[in-house]
Amino acid sequence: MTLFLENARVIDPEAGEIREANVILDNGLIAAIGDASAPMDARIIDCGGKYLAPGIVDIGVKIGEPGERHRESFRSAGLAAAAGGVTTIIARPDTVPAIDTPEVLEFVTRRALESSPVRIRHMAALTKGRAGREMTEIGFLLDAGAVAFTDGDHVVTDTKVLSRALTYARSLGALVIGHPQDPGLSAGAAVTSGKFASLMGLPGVHPMAERIGLDRDLGLIEMTGARYHADQITTARSLPTLQRAKANGLPVTAGVSIHHLTLNELDVGDYRSFFKLSPPLRSEEDRLAVVAAVAEGLIDVISSMHTPADEESKRLPFEEAQAGAVALETFLPAMMRLYHAGALSLPDLFRAASLNPARLLGLPQGRMEEGAPADLVLFDPDAPFLLDRFTLRSKSRNTPFDGQRMEGRVQATFVAGRQVFGQEG
Repeated sequence: MTLFLENARVIDPEAGEIREANVILDNGLIAAIGDASAPMDARIIDCGGKYLAPGIVDIGVKIGEPGERHRESFRSAGLAAAAGGVTTIIARPDTVPAIDTPEVLEFVTRRALESSPVRIRHMAALTKGRAGREMTEIGFLLDAGAVAFTDGDHVVTDTKVLSRALTYARSLGALVIGHPQDPGLSAGAAVTSGKFASLMGLPGVHPMAERIGLDRDLGLIEMTGARYHADQITTARSLPTLQRAKANGLPVTAGVSIHHLTLNELDVGDYRSFFKLSPPLRSEEDRLAVVAAVAEGLIDVISSMHTPADEESKRLPFEEAQAGAVALETFLPAMMRLYHAGALSLPDLFRAASLNPARLLGLPQGRMEEGAPADLVLFDPDAPFLLDRFTLRSKSRNTPFDGQRMEGRVQATFVAGRQVFGQEG
């Protein structure tokens, strides 16, 4: 079906501009943008002056299939993503078992295609079982559809193993995603060390652990020349190192989670385990520095780092509770906090959440131009609501935004020109 979206305020993250336009979606692609008239037999949708942007491409989403379907399934994650304006999920390989063979990758790819209303692509593990001892069959996994390779928060401590994997990845042009954190310093930590951690009586990790991990990884990138993406840069101490690496021409990019851009260590408050994340929430000074790095383009990607956890694993003393929070459905409203605070413009936000992650992974999504995939989100950045976690579509509802006043509602989501969320979705 041809769709005619009229009276929209179109966000173009590549051009860095917003303009009023009509948009025609046909055959899964953006057929026209501008003053076009509605084609015959097209379904007309009045956008009412709301904003139309490329759908979010979310790198680093945890889905429970296989092994932990009770926490999140492909269907529940897809429904939550559609409601949050995420049109492409890049799923993590930290499943049970890990996605470390072509057979497991082909299974989850098939299951995702059958179950989810949005696109789902998968990363594969860098080492077998994410154990850091033997690298996976990177070439075969690439052929099976893996878009990147990572062991997630299981940092490969054996530099010999990591250097071999990076060298092999470079020969194939594969992207490796690292988790910059020194595992020795961060072991057992629940919060960022400092006065607040001491007052709370919680074990902390010094922010320097992130920079030490990043320094180690970038040294190996300089040695091997592999393409590397740091999944989460959350401290001001890491930014000069990242800047030097980019200035020296290393093939390096970096991301940050939406939670680390909008929350700080004080939000932990009365030991609220929904605020326990990995890496832990940082100081307000760190948060502001990282927001500025996104605005400058030093940090390339914003992601949700969606990590579902059931009630049993969160309703524990803070130190024992599982780290992580769901964020697919709250991603866009949380981004609007940065917009309303004047920290980032809407084109800047969608550059980091849509265009840059698609470019990084070699995907055609994330662009607002004729011929691009018709993966779009229509939203009202000013629509207020009170978040009730029990209304979320994720199976797990461990969100730090529960009970908070949010602004920004998704009106409709389109994937390949088909409406998958909204009044008539």
